[in-house]
Amino acid sequence: MWQALYAELGPKGFLPIAVAFDSRGVEASLPWIEAAKAEYPCLIDRQHLVADLYDMPNVPIAAWIDEDGRIVRPPEPAGSNDAFRTMDHTTGAMPKESLDELRNTRRTYLDGLRDWVSRGAESPWVLSPADVLARMQGPTDERALAAANFRMGEHLYELGLEDAAKPYLADARRLNPDSWAIRRQSWNLEHPLKAGGPEFWAAVDALREKKYYAPIVMPERS
Repeated sequence: MWQALYAELGPKGFLPIAVAFDSRGVEASLPWIEAAKAEYPCLIDRQHLVADLYDMPNVPIAAWIDEDGRIVRPPEPAGSNDAFRTMDHTTGAMPKESLDELRNTRRTYLDGLRDWVSRGAESPWVLSPADVLARMQGPTDERALAAANFRMGEHLYELGLEDAAKPYLADARRLNPDSWAIRRQSWNLEHPLKAGGPEFWAAVDALREKKYYAPIVMPERS
């Protein structure tokens, strides 16, 4: 998707920068990057530094940054929604209405991105600095401590000290339960199958009425 969008909008100055939040590093991320045949920058963020700096609790998530380095839309789901929750956990199949909902959300989001690239600050998708700040969550002591615990756990795993790492990863999940990035990657370190297996789906189902993806706040239609 992003390679096709870059081919379309790159001549107008659009440059996507992909960041893989994968604690297993190049081994896990590079095959996906190569399969995408990406011609734009692709970074691998093992320690989730970008996630911490931009408050990115999930993937796929994106922030829009203009040519002056100003955030014009803070991190939000990049065309995703909770329709995936209707997926069959074994086959991956989804009902047609859920697929249509997901496709419509993605189409609207990407059309908004095209509008911003074409019209710049005149696009209704561009937010004022005050609106950007209002939508961003500031740092808290709990989030900072969660990030520190996650990094310590990741470091201990890198050293081969798995038993010592697990309490730090558990504390990271407890301190920042809204960060699915921390949840998935700590599960991924403890056991790769957990990142998308029964434990993941049990945690998603436990949300009940709570959203997995925060809804994208789109401009009002004229």
